[in-house]
Amino acid sequence: MDADGSHRAVDLPRLLNALVDADAVLGSRWVKGGEVVNWPLSRKILSRGGNLYTRLMLRIPLRDATGGFRAYRMAALEVMDVQSVQSQGYCFQVDLAWRAVQNRLRVVEVPITFVERELGTSKMDSKIVKEALWLVTLWGIEKRKTAVKRLFKK
Repeated sequence: MDADGSHRAVDLPRLLNALVDADAVLGSRWVKGGEVVNWPLSRKILSRGGNLYTRLMLRIPLRDATGGFRAYRMAALEVMDVQSVQSQGYCFQVDLAWRAVQNRLRVVEVPITFVERELGTSKMDSKIVKEALWLVTLWGIEKRKTAVKRLFKK
């Protein structure tokens, strides 16, 4: 949960309730019932585009892999080997979601209302975008290479 006022505490019970039947719960801006308040169009396009690219490259069913409002079971974090995570910025969020899906954990998205921050400034910059684009591309290529290798081993 971000501490800048963008994640509303009123949405937290929804995440925790969903955790009863899931290993990981993502608060999602981009599922039915989710929304973003006071974001410029450019930021919406960047977020939606990044999530679409992630979904296509990694072939994961998640609508909002980049969001930071989440809840995980401790057992899920242990399975995901979070100690080996090296990604930073928003790619860290994608990395954890990707690891959860790869480990066949039960990942659920619940709608949240994301409000433009009340405190501080965005850490989003071109370096963070480039890191995410690069790593998601590498992970997607690796996933496809592994699938092709399996085909030839049969």
